[in-house]
Amino acid sequence: GGAGVMGAVSKSFVEVADRSGLALAIVPCISRDTDHSPVLGYPNPWVELPIYTHLERSLEHVDNTNSRNNINVLTSTVLILLPGGEGTASEARLAVRYGTPCIAFLRFRDEVPGLPDSITVESDFVHIQHFVHASLR
Repeated sequence: GGAGVMGAVSKSFVEVADRSGLALAIVPCISRDTDHSPVLGYPNPWVELPIYTHLERSLEHVDNTNSRNNINVLTSTVLILLPGGEGTASEARLAVRYGTPCIAFLRFRDEVPGLPDSITVESDFVHIQHFVHASLR
């Protein structure tokens, strides 16, 4: 739901004609702020359904139950990982833990440092499409 890759993904999604679904985001907030204000840059302008949480964006909590990554993974039908850092690797580990179908759309495995070996890496978008369609059956 922030800028960068997620901003590009949200923008591309909402620009699809006759699309199905909404662009939603689990928005990290500043928990020490009594108003629980969103972290600067969240949500991006293309998010249609922001879900504000008391959960921070802090990377020190990415795998525990206080992480919004749990919500991201548990509410997804299928995950497509893009190049990223510890937050992306955390979502991959949680997908393995929860059994959420997950594939990495990467040129090289090291584009997500710490990516679990059980996550398939694919650089051909057609294979990503097939994985998603198979996961939706």
